Amino acid sequence: MHYVTVEGLTKSYGTKPLFRNISFHIEEGDKIALVALNGSGKSTLLKILCGKESPDEGKVWIHKDVTVVMLEQQADFDLSKNVLENIFNHSHPVLNAIKEYEQLTDEGKEPDPEALTTAIAKMDELNAWHFDSKVKQILGKLNIHRLDQPVGSLSGGQQKRVALAKVLIDIGFEHRHVLLIMDEPTNHLDVSMIEWLENYLDQEKVTLLLVTHDRYFLDSVCNEIMELDQEQLFIYKGDYENYLEKKAAREESDKASVEKARNLYRKELEWMRKQPKARTTKSKARQDAFYDVKEKATTRIQDQQLELNVKMTRLGGKILELKKVYKSYGDLTILKGFDYTFKKGERVGVVGKNGVGKSTFINMLLGKEQPDSGKINVGETIVFGDYSQEGLKIKEDMRVIEFVKNIAENFPLADGTKVSAAQFLELFLFPPEKQYTYISKLSGGEKRRLHLLSILFRNPNFLVLDEPTNDLDLPTLSILESFLQEYQGCIIIVSHDRYFMDKLVDHLFVFEGQGHIRDYPGNYTQYREWEREEERKKAQAQKEEKPVAAAISTAPSAAEKPRKMSFKERREFETLEKEIEKLEAEKAEIENALSSGDLAFEKIEPLTTRMGEILQLLDEKGMRWLELSEIEG
Repeated sequence: MHYVTVEGLTKSYGTKPLFRNISFHIEEGDKIALVALNGSGKSTLLKILCGKESPDEGKVWIHKDVTVVMLEQQADFDLSKNVLENIFNHSHPVLNAIKEYEQLTDEGKEPDPEALTTAIAKMDELNAWHFDSKVKQILGKLNIHRLDQPVGSLSGGQQKRVALAKVLIDIGFEHRHVLLIMDEPTNHLDVSMIEWLENYLDQEKVTLLLVTHDRYFLDSVCNEIMELDQEQLFIYKGDYENYLEKKAAREESDKASVEKARNLYRKELEWMRKQPKARTTKSKARQDAFYDVKEKATTRIQDQQLELNVKMTRLGGKILELKKVYKSYGDLTILKGFDYTFKKGERVGVVGKNGVGKSTFINMLLGKEQPDSGKINVGETIVFGDYSQEGLKIKEDMRVIEFVKNIAENFPLADGTKVSAAQFLELFLFPPEKQYTYISKLSGGEKRRLHLLSILFRNPNFLVLDEPTNDLDLPTLSILESFLQEYQGCIIIVSHDRYFMDKLVDHLFVFEGQGHIRDYPGNYTQYREWEREEERKKAQAQKEEKPVAAAISTAPSAAEKPRKMSFKERREFETLEKEIEKLEAEKAEIENALSSGDLAFEKIEPLTTRMGEILQLLDEKGMRWLELSEIEG
C-alpha cells in the first residue's frame, strides 16, 4: 500500500534554504532513517509530514487510511496531569476501560471491590485484555511504574520515556495503517531499553521514518537511508555501511562533474566576452546554456570535515586517584569503597541502567559533588574538559562569533600554528553566515557542536563526555570519533551509544547497582556477549538444580512456600487461557483452509500473514502463561 508521496518540497527560514524541490515516496512496511547535518531541516521535514508546519512550495499527499503518529524530541505534555492521564489523553471505549482498570489496580492501592468488578466486566465486554497486556509490557520495559505521578515532577529523561510509551501504545491501538515518525527515539534510554525497542519495532509491522544518531539502532531497525545534503535529498537502500560507501562514490562523482563544468565555464566565459551585444538565436541559446554551466561550476563542494587537531595541555605523572570512596543517596548506594588510579591515555566507558549513579560518579570526579568518605586526588596538571548533558550556559543571548571570541580571539593547534575564532568555527561546520546567527536560533545539535568547540578551546587533557552523542548529527559524530581515537589524553565516556563506545573505549566501569562496579576489560559489545553467556550458564545451572531439589524434598517448608498470585495475576492467568484457546482454534481453521487446495490465490497471502501473527501471539502468551503458572507451582 502507498502511504506518502512528497513532490517538489521547498522550505526556507528567512534567507536560508533548508531543502529545495525534494521528492520521495513511503510505502507500507518501509523503515527509513533520515540523516543530515544539524540545521539542515530534518526536524522541519518531519513536522511538515505531520502537518505541524507548512512548506513554502510543493505537495505532501498522505493516504486517507493512514494515521501519522510522531515522537518529537520535546514532548507536549499537560504537566499538571499525571502519567496515566497523559498517556491515555484521548477518549475511546477500549482506552477508557484500560485507564479505569489501571487506576484501580495501580501498585500500592487497595481497589474498591464494586468498582473493580465493574471495570473487569467492561474489559471483558470490549475484549481489552490483550491490549492491556501490551500496555503493561511497554510500561514495564521503559521502567514506568508510578502512573499517578504528575508529569511535571519527572526529569527530562523520564518524560521522554513516557512520551515514547504513549506513542507505542497509540500505534498498537490505532488501526493497522500507521506511519510512525520518531525524532531521536533512543535519547535518555539505557542500553537494555534500546535493545528492547529495536526488537519491538522489528516485530511490530510498522511503517517507520526516524531520525537517530545511534548507528547500531539504525542498522537493526531500518532498511533505507534518506540524506538531506546541500538542500537536496539522496536515497540509499540498505544499511549504514552501504550508505557510507554510496555517499563517498556520489561525492567523488560530484567533484568530477564540478571540475568538468569549471573547465567548460572558462572556455564559455571567454566566448561570452567576445560576443557583440546584438544576439542571434543561435548565440542566445548558447548564452542561456552558459548560465547553467556557471551555476554548476560555482557549486561549492563541502567535505563536511570537522578537524579537531587541537593542542593539549601536558599531562604530568599523577592523573586521578580514588581511594576508598563511598557515596549514597538515602537507600541508593552509588559507591562502596571504590579504589582506582587512572593512567595516561586511559579510555573508560561508564555503563549501567538509569538511576544507578553514573552522573553522580562523574560529578564527583569533576569536584561538583563530594563523596561521603574517602579521597579523590586530582593531579596538578589535569585540565578537565566537561562535556555535559546540561549543554551551553550563557548569561544572555549573543551571536555565535561573539560567544567564541569571549573565550579567546585565537586558538593554538597541535602543530604550533594558530587559527582565528572565525576560522575555528568554520572547522566546526559553522560557515561565515552562520557565525553571526544568535545562539538561540541554532538547532539543538548545532548548540551541542558549539558546546564541544568551547570545551576544546581550553586545551583539556582529561575529557569527560556525558552522553556526547545526543543531538549530534552523524557526520559530526564520525569526525569526533576520529579525533578521539587520536587524542592523547584521558577520556571517560558515559553513553548509551553502543557504536560510539565500541569504537573508543579500552574497558568499562559497569554500574551493577548497590555500589558494585565491575571493571570489565573490553568494549560494550564484548561485555554484552559475556553477560549473555553468564545468563545462559546461570539458567542452565538452575535447570540442573531443579530435579535435585525435587528429589531431596517434594514439600517445601512454610518459610519456602511460594507466594500466591495477586488478584491481577490471577485474572491475567485466566484470560490468557481463554485467549490461547481462541488462537489455537483460529490457527487450526487457517491450517485447514491453506491445506484444502481450493483457496483463491488472493486469499492465501492475508491468511499466511495472519498465521505468522498467531504463532507470535501464541509464543508470547504461552511464555507469560508459564511464568504465571510457576508462581504457585
